[in-house]
Order: sequence, then C-alpha cells, then structure tokens
Amino acid sequence: MRLIDENGTQVGIIGVREALAMAEERGFDLVEVAPNAVPPVCRLLDYGKFRYEQSQKEREARRNQKQADVKQIRLMPKTADHDITTKANQAKKFLLQGDKVKFNVRFRGREMAHPDIGRKMLEDIAEQLRDLAVVEQKPLMEGRVLSLLLAPNPKVLKAAQQAQKDRLKQAQPAEAAATAEPGAADELLDEELDEEDELDNDAGEFDDDEELDEEDELADDDDDDDDETATRK
Repeated sequence: MRLIDENGTQVGIIGVREALAMAEERGFDLVEVAPNAVPPVCRLLDYGKFRYEQSQKEREARRNQKQADVKQIRLMPKTADHDITTKANQAKKFLLQGDKVKFNVRFRGREMAHPDIGRKMLEDIAEQLRDLAVVEQKPLMEGRVLSLLLAPNPKVLKAAQQAQKDRLKQAQPAEAAATAEPGAADELLDEELDEEDELDNDAGEFDDDEELDEEDELADDDDDDDDETATRK
C-alpha cells in the first residue's frame, strides 16, 4: 500500500503490518482512502475526528443546497392574456428562487373538444420564460388537465443556490449562541429555512380555489339548462 502519515506526507509504499505498527506507535488509525488506486492508498489519522469533520461538511453542503420545489400555477382555456402575463411573472419569481413551475390548464365540459387552445397557451408561456427556464416536460394531457413543467436553467439555478448560501451567511449573528450552546445556530438556521419553505408553498397556490369552484358550478348549471331544453324539444 501507499501510506500517507498524519501530517499529509507520503511515507511511500510499505507493507500492511508495517503500516499498522506505525499507526499503533503514533496513536492513529490506519484508514484506506483510495481502495481502487494501484497500490491502494491509506492514511494515518484520527478516524473519529475524520468522520465528525466529514459529517459537518455534508451537513453544510445540504444546508447550502437549494432544494427545488414544484410550484403549481393553474390556468383555464378562457384565461385572458393579461392574466396569463401576470401568472408568467409569478412563475419568473419561482424560477429565480430555483424552483420548478408546473402550469396546469384545466378543461371543463365542452372545452375538452379544444385542447389545442390550452396547448398554444402553454407554448406561448414557455416562449416567454425561455431566458430563465428549460422545458422539462412538454404539454401533456392528464385527464382533464394539460400540464407543462418548466425548470430553471443551470445559470438561474446556480444563482439561486448562491443567493441561498449568502442568506445563510447573513443569518449567522447566532455565533454567540452557538458558542454557548452547541447546535443552537444550526437549529436557528433550520427554523428559518422551514419558514421560507412555508412561505414559498403558500405562494405556490396561485389560483383561488373558491373562484374555480364557482366556475365549476356555473358550468354545471349551463349543462343542466341544455339538458332541460333538449328534453322539452
């Protein structure tokens, strides 16, 4: 094996027994760090301390990584152009935060006969957002809903992750609390991230459910009127 000592200096290629004896003599563990190398590479180190440092780095990396949520924005075939622009602007905010956006066009009754209207609407939205997003899923009909999934492009996603990292750094006046009570700063940062996620999820429901329910009732009333007229005839 190729051995590296506790100071990072290469000892050279030695036998396993000799390396174990050296580790025991110096009070360190013999840890294999590159098993696929030829010959394998081992280091003298404090394994407990090494695992602790690794876990801290992994935790910090997870904290700095922006988790992409999928925000839902609902549309209808008769949605006006200015409303579509408003919803596209809302989608821009989500994309700049590093989140994915799913546009759903919901069809009712006789609207199902014209899916091309919804498809054209989604294609226009994708074109409006092409500077920020890539199409992850092309318009796809799922029951009565036509869906388009957009994801932030690599440049936008990287900027969102950096902004998240900067916010976390600014939120570290909790260093004093962390010194007095280990883990306190981590708990504070986790709470702040949870609060941000809750706000984002609230914003993700962009349409008013009550308004959609009222429109469903109106559509049902229209269908009932048509049925009554047909019966009289």
